[in-house]
Amino acid sequence: MIVYHGSTIEIRKPDLKHSRNNLDFGKGFYVTTFKDQAEKWALRKSVRENTSAIVNIYEIGDMEKFRVKTFDEAGSDWLNFVCDCRNGKSVASDYDVVIGNVADDEVIKCVRMYMRGIWDEARTIEEMKYYKQNDQIAFLNQTVIDEIVSFKDSYGVEE
Repeated sequence: MIVYHGSTIEIRKPDLKHSRNNLDFGKGFYVTTFKDQAEKWALRKSVRENTSAIVNIYEIGDMEKFRVKTFDEAGSDWLNFVCDCRNGKSVASDYDVVIGNVADDEVIKCVRMYMRGIWDEARTIEEMKYYKQNDQIAFLNQTVIDEIVSFKDSYGVEE
């Protein structure tokens, strides 16, 4: 499977040392199957850091022998998992890889309404249906990255 990672640098050897805490699926190396999504991430980072936008391309090997959590939809389980991870709870520690929807700019607004207690779970899930769903794959274990994530290429992105 070919996946993409938006950045400001070429990343031939991904590592978890450079990952941030409290992301959707915890601290990890995040990729997507959507090239345009990675390009948007790269451009956003480049503006923030006043540097180049780079998309890295990887091939992902077989994940079968690893502990993989897959969310088929942005439903109740996904919502509560994301909220827990964003609140710093270690719910993702049982997994090597987590796959599911992205709480991007629009979706995160709904998630925050839920986290603040303004909307209940049903309302939040209903509201999220109006936004485009993109995917993300979070590699949470360095051994998995080393074994199955292979750098293929990178390219620059311009607005």
